[in-house]
Amino acid sequence: MKIALMDSGNGLLAAAATVHRLRPDADLVLSSDPASMPWGPRTPEDVIERALGCARAAAAQGPDALIIACNTASVYALAAIRAELEPELPVIGTVPAIKPAAAAGGPVAIWATPATTGSPYQRGLIRDFATGVEVTEVPCPGLADAVQHADMAAADAAIAAAAALTPRNVRGVVLGCTHYELVAERIRAAVESRLSPAVPHLTLYGSAEPVAAQALRRIGAAPAPDAEPSGRLTVLLGGREGAMEAASLTYPEGRSLLEAAAVRP
Repeated sequence: MKIALMDSGNGLLAAAATVHRLRPDADLVLSSDPASMPWGPRTPEDVIERALGCARAAAAQGPDALIIACNTASVYALAAIRAELEPELPVIGTVPAIKPAAAAGGPVAIWATPATTGSPYQRGLIRDFATGVEVTEVPCPGLADAVQHADMAAADAAIAAAAALTPRNVRGVVLGCTHYELVAERIRAAVESRLSPAVPHLTLYGSAEPVAAQALRRIGAAPAPDAEPSGRLTVLLGGREGAMEAASLTYPEGRSLLEAAAVRP
């Protein structure tokens, strides 16, 4: 079994680590283009072109499924990628977890890139899944880029600015960019420090678990976390095979993938 994931950069690490946890026997292909990151400020046409490049490079490795582990790419390029690769290769997009967050009750904040915040796509998800729930859209300029480069000072500054825009009565925060999941606990700490005492608990809603589970379902594979860790790791950077970047290894998700690959024959 081989699962491929694509993103502009480190945003794919959380989903990849989740796939590995669920199926340690699965081969993984990580296809990204960090030199072109971030994708959020780019035009839709440019995002589609770059996402297709990452998807084609991943597809050339012969995976059983492809996860688009990027919200921006899913918004703009999912249809184009599916049109080119399906039905031969199942393609799984990433959708912000607005539906489960709203189902748990509000108020809810959605942290996302400035390009996604207020977009027709995100507003459509709010309309479809969060009617009657208090929802606040919170733009997070610079956060994805800081996470990509493992610049924790810049990440903390961006998180603090976003936390200041987050209502003090929220019960759930949707992480609307896959990069944000790598600093989830920093986000939790910043938001919780400002919460009203009346709020008993804060829940963060990411996408790594749902997309990993969906990928396995699409290929008819059940989770087997106790399977022999026999999968191999292939890293593609700009379409060429390479090694994981130093910034990726600052995160537990990245280190877990590299450490698992190192012990395999």
